[in-house]
Amino acid sequence: MRLIELAGLSLTYPNAVSPALSDLSLDVAEGTTLSVLGPSGCGKTTVLRAIAGFEHPQAGEVRIAGRVVCNRTQCVPPEERGVGMVFQDYALFPHLTVAQNVAFGLRRLAPREAAETVAHTLDLVGLAGLAKRHPHELSGGQQQRVAIARALAPKPVVLLLDEPFSNLDPDMRGQMREDVQEILQRTGITAVLVTHDHDEAFAMADQIAVLNHGRLEQLDSPEVIYHQPATPFVANFVGQADFLPGCVEHSTIHTEVGVFDNVAGHPSGTAVDLMIRPDDVHITPASPGTAQISGDNSTAPRTCTVCASPPDNHSTAAKPLPRSIPSAPRSRSRSSPPTSSRSSNARRTCPEPLNRAPNKVVWRLFLSSRSLYPQYLY
Repeated sequence: MRLIELAGLSLTYPNAVSPALSDLSLDVAEGTTLSVLGPSGCGKTTVLRAIAGFEHPQAGEVRIAGRVVCNRTQCVPPEERGVGMVFQDYALFPHLTVAQNVAFGLRRLAPREAAETVAHTLDLVGLAGLAKRHPHELSGGQQQRVAIARALAPKPVVLLLDEPFSNLDPDMRGQMREDVQEILQRTGITAVLVTHDHDEAFAMADQIAVLNHGRLEQLDSPEVIYHQPATPFVANFVGQADFLPGCVEHSTIHTEVGVFDNVAGHPSGTAVDLMIRPDDVHITPASPGTAQISGDNSTAPRTCTVCASPPDNHSTAAKPLPRSIPSAPRSRSRSSPPTSSRSSNARRTCPEPLNRAPNKVVWRLFLSSRSLYPQYLY
């Protein structure tokens, strides 16, 4: 069941040059967690505020549990949408105790029922013994738990979290991420998490929506977002990647380092970029073939340059397993290979076959304690 439905949302703030949201459509299934991921200023928080009712889009429609809560003619108030929200700065009342903060949204309940709900919710978030403390007497992680408890106490249909871990130190951030994920699983509540942190999105979300300048670039599972990005922007944004220009010839893609299968089925003659992730490169023995370390830099992370002379079958010791993306204007990642300057609209011709290319393929290997990061040089 689709619990949240956004259809064609467009919103422009007063005096703004460009829209914050532009024709945005997405769905969130009941009991799942959606992460809205993107760079600063892409419209992530605006999406959250539109769902909560703090912003009224000029176009489009918002549905929660099948009920229209916002369109061009009506806008249901936030308190009547069945939505709980955890703000980036927690927004706790400093003059109220933990129990009083949690009970703030339970004024319609009888005192005894409200007290039982507060006790149950504090126990759920692990704050059962801190009901009488004030916010200034709590750590950052405990304050976040209070904010989550306050949002969960009225039993909302949807829980919205606006970068809830950004104010925590790195060690606490990882622990709180696990704790919040456990709370979401125990309650089974539908959640929308806004973040710019890739680790948070991939660790917590069932679906990820990548935004760019107010537009939805891709909505998919974390695995598909990482391994099968729909656009060059998504490929660059969600992880380290290198890109090799290539051209489709029948069932293969020809690049300056070799020929690859046309897995995506692009039409013959299409100019594409082959994306290579660090985990796509596997270093295996190649025979016949020679390789030697021609340079070494002892600074961290360690780097060396490997020169591999392709054998007769034109395979190399470092064999990438890339995915192809139709060429489009894009900003290159830091580790992307250098390319000659050209217009984004210039016609790209197929590269020469490998046996006409230089007889040496050079990879720079970034060595760290965790993994091996390749960077194609020339």
